[in-house]
Amino acid sequence: MTTISISQFKDYEGQTVRVGAWIANKRSSGKIAFLQLRDGSGFAQAVVVKADVAEELFALAKGVTQETSVWVTGTVKSDGGRTPLGFELEVTAMEVIAESVDYPITPKEHGTEFLMDNRHLWLRSRRQHAIMKVRNELIRATYEFYNQEGFVKIDPPIITSSAPEGTTELFETDYFGQPAYLSQTGQLYMEAAAMALGKVFSFGPTFRAEKSKTRRHLIEFWMIEPEMAFFDHDMSLELQERYVSYIAKSALENCRNELELLGRDLSKLEKVQAPFPRVRYTDAIKFLKDEGFDDIEYGDDFGAPHETAIANAHDLPVFITHWPKDIKPFYMKVDPENPELVLCADLIAPEGYGEIIGGSQREDDYDRLKEEIIKEGLDETDAYDWYLELRKYGSVPHSGFGLGLERTVAWISGIEHIREAIPFPRLLNRIHP
Repeated sequence: MTTISISQFKDYEGQTVRVGAWIANKRSSGKIAFLQLRDGSGFAQAVVVKADVAEELFALAKGVTQETSVWVTGTVKSDGGRTPLGFELEVTAMEVIAESVDYPITPKEHGTEFLMDNRHLWLRSRRQHAIMKVRNELIRATYEFYNQEGFVKIDPPIITSSAPEGTTELFETDYFGQPAYLSQTGQLYMEAAAMALGKVFSFGPTFRAEKSKTRRHLIEFWMIEPEMAFFDHDMSLELQERYVSYIAKSALENCRNELELLGRDLSKLEKVQAPFPRVRYTDAIKFLKDEGFDDIEYGDDFGAPHETAIANAHDLPVFITHWPKDIKPFYMKVDPENPELVLCADLIAPEGYGEIIGGSQREDDYDRLKEEIIKEGLDETDAYDWYLELRKYGSVPHSGFGLGLERTVAWISGIEHIREAIPFPRLLNRIHP
């Protein structure tokens, strides 16, 4: 007997196979039982016809409980196009592996807090399954894109001795008698790697001790952080455009069924093609004031309503470029045409999903960078000595950026809250399960 997964049904039409699965749901009448199977690779209907099977099998099919694990044997048949899978299983035998009793998440509506308390089980639902498949596809496409672009994958440390963007949003820990921090970005280390390997990218967890409860924030999230030697600001923006366009296209091509199940408007994703609009910070401030945002002034960072207003003026992701130097991190390169600005950009996703990328050209001059480090009150002789040395031994123009995976998953999937975009979210009030 051939054992296959649900995703392989299309290759076994007319054949008798065995599938290991869980019972996601069921319904039955006096003469037929319909079992909704799931096995991780997908969902499929199994049909048990009373007249065609032993009495014991039909009784088992009618009585089997939600999330019981089973071996099911049957013939793969076309379902006439009723489902995205296109096939179902006509059951001839079934064996219970382990019974599920009083499964807490039933087909009825449940509150969000209840579902979050049962996140380890909520992941089994069709919706969460679809979101995780989209997440996986964005990760797969990311590796594919950067491999094709000639990048090398590098893994920066998670425990660091310095704070690239200030200590106020960092988790501090004791590292054998000295302070250390959970990484909020791998950027500084990626710059070192770029000086060795040219074009590099990292993918890993990052941590922000920001006491925020908005639908856009997580305490622990995953970042894709490319860093490129011999790249100026404009070259970096062009790479970002290609990358975001690439992963959006990959999601459309390889997760269409999942996106449709989530109710995503695919026409909006189909528009995501480079080039993206570029708006200078000063022009964005003027736009917001013209739109009636009296709370925003030059020198302010943008909040969610401001980003949404800017995004709604465009069908595509939009770059906000050339920010004031005073509100950006010390490592960004000053605009040669205006020393009050830096060569950086935030990429704002459409439809109110906010910033998904932050990036800049990095300061490559030793003396200027040292001056900025001292001005920030940071320790240039210890924590940042190695970072400064990158400008001492063959410095070159270089740029980089970071894309927040969960915000991007939320945008591509069209889901409202970022907490569904990661398997086990860490929020201000949640560290369980």
